[in-house]
Amino acid sequence: MEPTAWDNLGWVEIIFSGAVALGFGIYQLWSVNREIAKDKELAAARKAAEAASDQSD
Repeated sequence: MEPTAWDNLGWVEIIFSGAVALGFGIYQLWSVNREIAKDKELAAARKAAEAASDQSD
């Protein structure tokens, strides 16, 4: 039997699935890092507001 282009579809599937999984993982990392940054910003704003209210008392 002569090799054809259809013999390599398994590799195409592996590469495509890996790219999708890697892309999703990178998106998750980016999303979590963005949420952590928002939480740190919110905590700093709360701390500054508490410090300001303590000084005015």
